[in-house]
Amino acid sequence: MAAYLFCLTTGGGVPLFTRSKPDVKPLPYPVIGSLNGVHMFGANHDANLVSTTTEHTKLLWRVYHDSITLIVVSVDKRASDSQLQRFLDNVFNSMVLLLGLDELITIKNVERLKRDLRSCYRLIDCLMESSEMYGDATGCVDVMVCHEQPILQDYLDSFVNSADSTFGCLLVSGKVAVATTKWWDLTGQEMFLLSMLARVLPPGSSKDIPVYLPHGSPNVPHRLLNFQIIQGVEVCVLCGPTPSLTEVETELLDRYWRPSMESLRACLRIHLRGFPSNITVHIGVLGLIILNVELHKCLGTVHPLSSEESQKQGKNLSIARRRDILRAFYQSVTGTVFPPTPGATPPEVVENGHGDGLASESPVEPHTEFVHSALDTYMIGEDHKCYATREGLYQIYVLFSKDVPKYALRSISMTTLSALTKDKLF
Repeated sequence: MAAYLFCLTTGGGVPLFTRSKPDVKPLPYPVIGSLNGVHMFGANHDANLVSTTTEHTKLLWRVYHDSITLIVVSVDKRASDSQLQRFLDNVFNSMVLLLGLDELITIKNVERLKRDLRSCYRLIDCLMESSEMYGDATGCVDVMVCHEQPILQDYLDSFVNSADSTFGCLLVSGKVAVATTKWWDLTGQEMFLLSMLARVLPPGSSKDIPVYLPHGSPNVPHRLLNFQIIQGVEVCVLCGPTPSLTEVETELLDRYWRPSMESLRACLRIHLRGFPSNITVHIGVLGLIILNVELHKCLGTVHPLSSEESQKQGKNLSIARRRDILRAFYQSVTGTVFPPTPGATPPEVVENGHGDGLASESPVEPHTEFVHSALDTYMIGEDHKCYATREGLYQIYVLFSKDVPKYALRSISMTTLSALTKDKLF
């Protein structure tokens, strides 16, 4: 979605960093300066420049705490303002996660800040890439469902308590399999960014990283302890100054997780599908996203069927195209037909460009344009169909093969939602 990202100081327009996709040529600095200059010109004349569209691109500006300006250039003109705003919010909160809010608000040494921001590049570049996860779009954390959850929950709770913490989660191929109660109390954006950070860290059996919680503790750091149990399975703990990384690794890790190896391997085997094999879905389902908007959970997959069934039904749709269609369908529905999912940056974090601390006045395609509250919507393409519905705390977005009749879309979607939520696994 984002081709270029620019970060500058709001007061002086000093460039802090530039990131771009590998397949696009970098923009010259005069162009970057012009993009920031036109925004500053508007602010000096009591005009808040939010976004604009050119022949081939869409641009959006966002100012944080009257200190940091982020500019995104997207080559996808279908991208809405709300999508690009969520992307910039994720970028800014990635910076807060690793540097803390104070360092971004009170800039004492620009050159030092430039050097410190390099630690954020892996996370920011990951946000700019097309991902198999959906948390960046939904504002929720990507999860998976498995029958081994109760026993893994017991192992995790015991391990985290022994590490003098109440915050911990188990990641399977980057998705949360189980987490402690306190971990679920974090915002969806915090859980998503912590999971992504664990994914982009350099390979290693154990890591100890200082992190700030963008919403819960933006100025006081915690320690994120990350341990690889087996290939593809990691456990994360948020804790204070104690215990040490070595102490947890040598005294606790093997003791609590060695008995769980079979359960972990069973969970790892279904990570692509994201839910147990005994939960059946209609053969015409090619992909789905389910949201628990209260707990900020997101279950997304484009492998809902066995490999043979999936190949037969979706032979005209590659895995990458399924993922793109499903993501685009979600983004076209949320914030327009359905209310925006929670998880955006709180209003007090964003300045409106005039330095008065008000929320941004950016247009966000409000669903309130409808005279009623929409519960269902669908879309028909040449080689696929999509359907979305809301039911209580849940939303489901389903990608179907073109052969599924239109009248069956809702019943199949509701049956799928019921199958994945009836046992309270999600």
